[in-house]
Amino acid sequence: MTLTTPPGISHSELPPLPDSVLPPGIRSRFVEGVNGLRMHVLEAGYETQDRPCVLLLHGFPELAFSWRKILPALAQAGYHAVAPDQRGYGRTTGWDGAYDTDLSAFRMMNLVRDAVGLLFALGYRHAACVIGHDFGSPVAAWCATVRPDVFRSVVLMSAPFGGPPALPFDTARASAARAAPPVDVHAALAALPRPRKHYQWYYSTREADADMRQAPQGIADFLRAYYHVKSADWAANRPEPLKSWNAESLALLPTYYVMELNQDMAATVASDMPDPSQVAACAWLPDVDLQVYAQEFARTGFQGGLQWYRCSTSGRFHAEHQLYAGRTIDVPSCFIAGRSDWGIYQKPGEFDAMCERNLTRMLECKIVEGAGHWVQQEQPHVVIDTLLRFLEETTKKAVS
Repeated sequence: MTLTTPPGISHSELPPLPDSVLPPGIRSRFVEGVNGLRMHVLEAGYETQDRPCVLLLHGFPELAFSWRKILPALAQAGYHAVAPDQRGYGRTTGWDGAYDTDLSAFRMMNLVRDAVGLLFALGYRHAACVIGHDFGSPVAAWCATVRPDVFRSVVLMSAPFGGPPALPFDTARASAARAAPPVDVHAALAALPRPRKHYQWYYSTREADADMRQAPQGIADFLRAYYHVKSADWAANRPEPLKSWNAESLALLPTYYVMELNQDMAATVASDMPDPSQVAACAWLPDVDLQVYAQEFARTGFQGGLQWYRCSTSGRFHAEHQLYAGRTIDVPSCFIAGRSDWGIYQKPGEFDAMCERNLTRMLECKIVEGAGHWVQQEQPHVVIDTLLRFLEETTKKAVS
């Protein structure tokens, strides 16, 4: 099934995803006027009014489509499950993908505004739960931090939340001696005997989008290799906690996180492209599903999603986040990640900070065997069981 834009149709007039690529019970449609966006959503459980709403937020490079295995199960359990293509992705329009655009539209607080706006547009004053995976995880975490009245519980997947950044404290009485300037970890990475660079700062470069969109192996094979190396199918994924944010510790991460200095991401994953027998054995991402991702990103490029990384690495919006310094997530929470997912540890100390301090009502921390970074796609049944158990406990709702 070809998903490219039909002749004579602008991106702002894209049709919904065809039913042929969606599991039964999932509807593709558009919601107009969401914080300046025409937002494309996948939803299940929409047939019955007044169901509790569960909002599911994808990461990079993903789409609402990444929740295709989860949405029907939530609907069957009595929820209205809604997964949008977030700002910068898929069939959602109204965002600017130019590298030189004003990044403020992609800052975290505006992504939270997108989530609140979608809920309100759908007629909900609150969501029973917001669930985020990968870069959707910090969005979900900030939703629960900023508007706990709207987002009554939260599930984070694959990316721990270390909490809001600290504000300088008790400086009026501090010694006049100045603290030593921080070490430039990026210069230190580049100076290693095997020179390296951090993928998030690479993703913030002007070249990153074209490197991936115009990958020599083609966009489908690029995505196949990228999804493969971050999954449990890649045997080299054996994560362990890192000691600190320094070049020597970060260099222990796989090259899809801390890259060779002179390689782009397409070249980084190309050497680990699965062979035809491995592709045929990949039940969690058959080629028919991969093609949905490949054709959507071939049309949009990756820059919309890369803007999120640029907002983070630029530091431009750090002060806005400091407004919430010291604030914890006090609604019921859950964390889910794959045993083979380095994402748990890529930011040293964040997993422990999340578990020990920042999620004060964490009901479960589920580490899933046989899954890597794409946990809800690799092991959907375990994820579904965990979500339904969590939702049953937090909403006190009988499963239908």
